[in-house]
This record gives sequence, C-alpha cells and structure tokens, in this order.
Amino acid sequence: MKKNASYIDISERKLLLRFLDIVVIFATIFFMYTYFDYTYLDINKPLATQWLFVLVIYFLLFGEIFQLYNISNSNDRFLVLKSIVLTAISTTLFYVFSPYITPSLPLNRLEILYFFFIISIPVLIWRFLYIAFLFSPKYFKNIIVIGSAVNSEALLKLIKRKKMHKVLAYVSNNKINGFENYFNTLDVDLLTLVENQPVSELIVSTKGFSEEEILDLNKHLIPLFKKGINIKSFEKYYEEITDSVPKEYLNNNFYQNINFSQNNDNRFYLFVNTIIDSIVSIVGLVLLLGILPIVFIGNLIGNRGPLFYFQDRVGKKGKTFKIVKLRSMVPNAEKNGAVWASKNDSRITLFGKFLRNTRLDEVPQFYNILKGDMNLIGPRPERPEFVKGLEEKIPFYGIRHVVRPGLTGWAQVNYPYASTVEDQETKLRYDLYYIKERNFFLDFKIIIKTITTVLFFRGQ
Repeated sequence: MKKNASYIDISERKLLLRFLDIVVIFATIFFMYTYFDYTYLDINKPLATQWLFVLVIYFLLFGEIFQLYNISNSNDRFLVLKSIVLTAISTTLFYVFSPYITPSLPLNRLEILYFFFIISIPVLIWRFLYIAFLFSPKYFKNIIVIGSAVNSEALLKLIKRKKMHKVLAYVSNNKINGFENYFNTLDVDLLTLVENQPVSELIVSTKGFSEEEILDLNKHLIPLFKKGINIKSFEKYYEEITDSVPKEYLNNNFYQNINFSQNNDNRFYLFVNTIIDSIVSIVGLVLLLGILPIVFIGNLIGNRGPLFYFQDRVGKKGKTFKIVKLRSMVPNAEKNGAVWASKNDSRITLFGKFLRNTRLDEVPQFYNILKGDMNLIGPRPERPEFVKGLEEKIPFYGIRHVVRPGLTGWAQVNYPYASTVEDQETKLRYDLYYIKERNFFLDFKIIIKTITTVLFFRGQ
C-alpha cells in the first residue's frame, strides 16, 4: 500500500509558515548585524533576548490580523505581498514606539527603514518560494471520497474551492460533472483502489445507501482501517475544513453531535471572560465618549434624527432586552414592519454607511455588556420578530440562545451579513460550532478576525 509521506497537513502548514517567518527574520538580523554593522537591534546587548521576543509577538500578532497565516491566502502572491507589507508596517511602528520593551530609537533614522526591509523583503522571498515549491498537490493530503452522488457533489466542490486536499478518486453511484477518477460503487474493488494510490484518508457517507450496500462497504473499510488508513464521515470532515456544524447534525438526534463545550461550566473560564468583558467595555465606552462629539455632528448633517437607537433583541434563554446602537438608518425605517437589512439597503443613510463599515454603530453595546445582557463574544442577538419566524423554518434555531449573545461572534467573522433564511441557517451552524467548541483560543481567534473584519470593511 502506497503512502503519501510527503504531505503537509493544514495545521503543519500554519506552524511551518509561522516558524520559518521568524527564522528568516532572525537570520536576516544576524546577517545584517554581522556583515553590515546594523546596530538598531544589537544582538550582543543584555536585553537582546527580550527585544527579539517582543518582535516575534508583534510580527505574529499583526500577521494574524492581516491574514498572513490564512491558508486560503497563502498561495496568492498579491494577497501575500499585501499581508506582508501591512504586517511589516504595523510591526515597525509598534516596535519603534514602544522603547521601554524594545531598543531605543536609533540616532540614524534610516535604520528604522532598514528594520522594515529586514522584516519584509526576506519573508516575501521565502513566501514566494513556498508558493512555487511547497504549495503543490504533491504536499496535499490525498483523499478518496465515498458516497452517493447527491451527497458527494457538494463536498467535492467545497474541497476544490478550499484547495486544501487532493481528491485522488471518488466512489459513487453516478458520475459527477467536473470531477475525474470516478469509480462506481457496484463494481469497484476498494482494497485494490486504495493499495494502488498514495491515500491518506477516506471520507465516507452511507446516506442514501441500502443496508446491503452499507454491509458490503464495511467489509472493505474494516481491513483498510486495520492497515492504518484513516476513515472519516462526511460530517466530521466538513466540520474540520469549515469550522462549522454540518447541516446533517440538525436532526432529531442533534444531541449525539452537538454538546456544550466543557468551558460552559468552567468557573475559571467564565470568570476570566467576565473580567475581560468588563475591562474592554469600560475602555470602549470611554472611547465612545471621546468620539461622541464628532459622531453627533455627523449625525446632525448625515442622519438628521435621534443619535441612539434602541431595539428589542433576544438574549440568553430567550429573554428579550433593549440593545443600544448608533442610528444608521433614516427615521421610521420600519414603518411598514420589521425587515432584514440588506446589502446597499436604501434605508441606510450616507453617514450610517460610515458607521456600519467602521462598526462604530455597535460601540454603544458595550453598555449592554456591562449590564450583563451580552458578552463580548457570542452569537449575535436577533430581533424577536425574526426569531419567531426562524424557529419555525430552521430546526433547532433556539439552541443558540443557551449562551449570552455577543458583540462579535464566530458566525459574524466567518460569514457576511445574513438577509435570507438560508443565510441565517448557515450562520446558525457557525454559532453552534462556537457553542460546541468554546474556549480561550477560539475567543482569541474571533477577536483577531473581528479586528481584520473592521480594518478591511468586511461583513456589511
């Protein structure tokens, strides 16, 4: 049986990118110090270890914010160039202007420019080499998809779009247009097929198969499993590559697949979250007070109506509360009844577009967080009028109300604005994934993605 020992998994790729970025930067600093007398970051000084550590923190942090470690972007030269430039600029600015934990400002200000080049050009060169040689199907995980054509088609299209894994073949009851290496379930010799291919994983769905077909399939799968071939269900694989709950989990046996995260009752996790929520909310409200005069003038000119807007939203356990926002729509925008906001909604004023794009309209919700109506992170609260209809159309929609709603959330940073029932169903699956996997690391990812979303004006 052939093995694809050369493939680099997604988690390994992310680690490799981070590790080699830092190695390349350190090597360049050492080279510049040794051969060109670059003294801004003197590696022989007693505090050199601290300075290098701070540089690593800054570079990796801004790299996350500017999507330098987004696997989907890592094979696009333009996006990589943009991410590296933005990361290097931000790292340079923060590094230079935090002299208590970094070297003092150099007398020769050109050394600051050299510093920018040191942390950008070598990384850019190595990343282009990565695109040319390592981002290749040779290093992708090789998989075989087994399932009915109805189920397999959507998954095959998703894999093709994600460009994460290589589909060596698919076994199904019918050929699917646009995909090669088809084998029919009735006459395929699965053992021979796998033995002749460098397969790492089988993705299997028995949905639509008869009991006889499932029994026959298992006779082939068990020996392959014994030989070390990893076998996953469609649903498990979908959850791994999308970071959302598959639609198939939303059925009468939902409790088999969707459970509370262990942190739901973890007192330390909840305590730390409460402290962070309180501190961030106080800082946010102080900043709001600082920009309020400017917002007030903009509202007078561009909105011409009340500055704040109060609206009923559904919170934890289905209880309603008044959410507070900066008004971004014309007065009496819903005189004909509640409707979802949509892209290029005519009810949104010119100044309101600015507030929405910059997310300033959401800032007053820090007050709701301090009151205990909301958390910093959680599913976005919906309106009672919409919740009633959505609970009728989407199975188990009410599950999202088991935790407090948030100012930002996993669905919010992974999916654009929802204006249809289908969009809401997709966002629900992201919310359920958060409820299922809730932890400090996921919360941190949401904060970083939120900053990215705001900086690049996404999601509106």
